[in-house]
Amino acid sequence: MRPAHVCLAVLVAAVWGVNFVVIEVGLDHFPPLLFSALRFLVAALPAVFFVGRPKVAWKWLVGVGLVLGVAKFGLLFIGMDAGMPAGLSSLVLQSQAVFTALFAFVALGERPGRVRVTGMVIALAGIAVAAVDEGETGPLTAFALLIGAAACWGVSNVLTRKASPSDALNFMVWVSTVPVLPLLGLSLLWEGPSRDLEALRSLDWQGAGIIVYVAWITTVFGFGAWGYLLRRHPASTVAPYSLLVPVFGMSGAALVLGESVSALRWCAAALLVGGVALTSFSKGGGVSRSGTRGVTGSHGPGRGVEPAAAPARTTASRTPSTASRPSPPR
Repeated sequence: MRPAHVCLAVLVAAVWGVNFVVIEVGLDHFPPLLFSALRFLVAALPAVFFVGRPKVAWKWLVGVGLVLGVAKFGLLFIGMDAGMPAGLSSLVLQSQAVFTALFAFVALGERPGRVRVTGMVIALAGIAVAAVDEGETGPLTAFALLIGAAACWGVSNVLTRKASPSDALNFMVWVSTVPVLPLLGLSLLWEGPSRDLEALRSLDWQGAGIIVYVAWITTVFGFGAWGYLLRRHPASTVAPYSLLVPVFGMSGAALVLGESVSALRWCAAALLVGGVALTSFSKGGGVSRSGTRGVTGSHGPGRGVEPAAAPARTTASRTPSTASRPSPPR
């Protein structure tokens, strides 16, 4: 790639990595489900009026919107609100590449080769190490929610493969219209109207800036720039830059939020990132039962995909209560 495109790829990875820190701060302003709903609302509007009509069938938009927008991001935001650290969250979500490969085998008949299977085993070892580390310092329930979010992301990757959108930005903007009402409904039921109204009434400039970042910077700019790079370079050239996301996520959380990174967590990071690299970028992709080649890479950033200095937080809960073109978490 040209130096300018390399810089753009690194910038997108940084935006997506820092997004975890922004979300961590945002959860001090909004209940998790309301926060996720506002993120998709602002990502969809007014962009939906400028990207043109949907270029895939509505069944795929609804399917991906519910699995990615409601299930994946709902679990992600609730898990972080329950005490999952931002840096570790950016790392654990990378396990979506393993789930994508597994679900692609079941649903699409793509049999992973030996290198990809080896990568999956290494990545799973990294998850186990991360679980041990989190078990020593924080709630395993929150960790399990993040694993569930990664699994939902894997399902959405397979659905996105079936949809085969020709325009990633158009697809993500229209997908963002789907989760808004379900997330708002779940927020009213789970978090309560009084808590939601209190968060909206106390909205300040920092809260508004957080929503703008996770919606427009992470989603509209991030996916738009990533799609621009994928239209001009092979996916195998662009996709490895997504592995920088947990690097920026963990370092950003350490610098801004004061999160410590233990030796065990660095070990988990090395295993998980290395395993994901083998799983996502092994030469030739998976082989389907029909004998055709396929790629089981990941799709989409972390938190849509998704920071100012803040004191370190404890891990306790705040309240009682594709696609064939790989890319990271929102």
